[in-house]
Amino acid sequence: MTRIRLCCLVAALATFVAPPAHAQSAEEIVGTEVNRRLPEGGIAAGRFAQYVIFDSTYRRPRRIWIYTPPGYRARGTPNNLLVVFDGEDYFNSIPLPLILDTLLAAKKTPPFVAVFVDDSIGKARSDDLSNQPRFAAFIGRQLIPWVRRNFNVTRKADRTVIAGFSNGGLGASYIAFKRPDLFGIVYSQSGAFWRGNEGGQAPVEWLTSQYAAAEKRETRFVLDVGDQETMTNGSGSGTLVEVNRRMRDTLLKKGYSVSYTEIPGGRHDAVNWGSRFPAALVEITSDWNR
Repeated sequence: MTRIRLCCLVAALATFVAPPAHAQSAEEIVGTEVNRRLPEGGIAAGRFAQYVIFDSTYRRPRRIWIYTPPGYRARGTPNNLLVVFDGEDYFNSIPLPLILDTLLAAKKTPPFVAVFVDDSIGKARSDDLSNQPRFAAFIGRQLIPWVRRNFNVTRKADRTVIAGFSNGGLGASYIAFKRPDLFGIVYSQSGAFWRGNEGGQAPVEWLTSQYAAAEKRETRFVLDVGDQETMTNGSGSGTLVEVNRRMRDTLLKKGYSVSYTEIPGGRHDAVNWGSRFPAALVEITSDWNR
């Protein structure tokens, strides 16, 4: 996908409705329909709705967005499930709902219900995504059970994908480590694997060491990183490319199924992540029955 096409995809998304201000309990879910134009060319668009739930782990309201595919039915064959972090970025800078519509229309992937989780910015984001047990507890004990109660989605880990970029790629890999019963496939885009435990700088590459030491899980990994992502975080662990290579090597040594791509010219930005996502999703689902 070229830069020009990505910009066109972004332009095809409509303005999003602001969330309700407050929700009091885990069961008090406030939903708002989000209006989008149909993609160009008459491709059918899935439904996209925003919810505010009370996160009982962090004790605060949290926004999520749910995408259901065209033709979604509340009964019948369950839909595959995709969970992404930095949710607002994945429908704004990276137009994932439109990507899902387009891939489904072209019969490149099966239908997904997708959950977009709001992780805020700065410290609040780090408190979610940097090897945080609290966030794994929220996802596993509250969010996924709520999604399963309210949407027709698979209960199979090998049909459930968890994904994110940068800290989100780290967070996806961590939560799959903690909850392999829920998530059987990790898609990490430029994963920040240099981070220590619970958001600290040390010990460096903590999650990589956890995968090396623990019994192998039945988890499949798709990892990618741009070959221009040569920045460091000052911890002495090396560049982002280098820490992704070490994660790959560790997983392969343990016997995990790993697909690894260094994207030529790829940088740490939404253009890189958005252009790569369609091909990765096609690869992930290539051996699934449509």
